[in-house]
Amino acid sequence: MKKRFILILFLASMLIAFAWDKISLIKESAHFILDPTFGFLIRWNNLIGLLIIVLFINIIITLIHKYSTDQSALKELREKSKDIQKQMKEAQKNQDHEKVAQLSKESFSQAGEQFKQSFSSMGYTALPLILFFRWFGDFFKDLSDPKIFIGFGWFGTYLIFSIIFSTIIRKMLKVQ
Repeated sequence: MKKRFILILFLASMLIAFAWDKISLIKESAHFILDPTFGFLIRWNNLIGLLIIVLFINIIITLIHKYSTDQSALKELREKSKDIQKQMKEAQKNQDHEKVAQLSKESFSQAGEQFKQSFSSMGYTALPLILFFRWFGDFFKDLSDPKIFIGFGWFGTYLIFSIIFSTIIRKMLKVQ
């Protein structure tokens, strides 16, 4: 049941992404809600407003990830992956190609398991992120795509600060 719900969320996200300009109700609804709230922050100050929004988005995404995944299982998988990487380095140093191939297989298996563990949180966050990204595109286009942070537009600024905020928040909340 949970997998079906997450799949529906992913499909809804894709539908919104592709139908944004074709179905005016989607776009107009998002603008109706986001323009007076988050749009106010950006109009007040492009950089500070966007940073507040990025921080807000990252806090929500991190909390969803923390509480929709099995953190102990993810921690265990990450520790196993680190161990496999160490073994691979040692096998490469010893030029043990068979061992490297076997460990590489194991590493891919671990990565797949980590993806499965994180999939549900991605499903829950896909829809709001698509809405925000499409809205950001429209909103900043209306502002003539200003350069916000050291020559970057909204997307570059979002990406840089999202990585920074996400790293800090994950460490503070001990999220795997």
